Amino acid sequence: MAVTFVVSNRKGGTGKTTVSVNVAAELAALGLRVLLVDLDSQGHCAVGLGIKVSKATPTAHDIFRRIDARLATAVQPTAFDKLALAPADTLFEHGEGLRDEGLLKRALAEEEIVTNFDVVILDTPPSLDILLLNALTAANWVVVPFVPHPLSSEGVRQLMRVLFKIISGTNRQLKLAGFLPMMGNDNIRIHRTVTGDVANQFGVSRLLPIIRNDIRLAEAFSAGKPIRYYAPKSRAAEDFARLGTFLAQLCPQ
Repeated sequence: MAVTFVVSNRKGGTGKTTVSVNVAAELAALGLRVLLVDLDSQGHCAVGLGIKVSKATPTAHDIFRRIDARLATAVQPTAFDKLALAPADTLFEHGEGLRDEGLLKRALAEEEIVTNFDVVILDTPPSLDILLLNALTAANWVVVPFVPHPLSSEGVRQLMRVLFKIISGTNRQLKLAGFLPMMGNDNIRIHRTVTGDVANQFGVSRLLPIIRNDIRLAEAFSAGKPIRYYAPKSRAAEDFARLGTFLAQLCPQ
């Protein structure tokens, strides 16, 4: 089975999709065969990878609508070596779908997925719905991006309450890869304070390498490229390369 990472925070606007796209690209650049699954109906993973999704395109959300749908049908290659995408359906309503928390876990066990991929990255919506519960039930590791702002840290605490329930119930193998400070700037007092609060509450060892504030990340997303391909010498590219190397250590070779 592929090692599965879920990128999640109950607060929106914390950079989940930016992390998902760029971590997927970094792991693929390290030689791992990566599948990025977009569970957020905003559909921004496709945008970040320069992929157009039409109404006829099979999507990751199909498995939540039809019991006979297969995730492998939604998988499509990208312009980046060893990186594939199962895009989101932008028309999917997050309150709809089959009420089964094990749908995604079973879909990731499909032969085509197991055979063709080493790593799966799950980009999730911020809402606590069947999609997020499916992602947490299917994953091995959780990456929690947060912007050093009080509202974002509250999203972290809300997610941790959900994680505790999942780890105590449907997925006892789920582990926390760490909390990822996004758009960090040590020169801003509130950034230092909020990051320090997260470290004090959950442990310094739980903090992942910071992703510094860099306008090139927004430019790269607009250009439909991961930062390593858009601006390889930028500080954001350096930060994501460091993060990718760290996360790759969690993937058995």
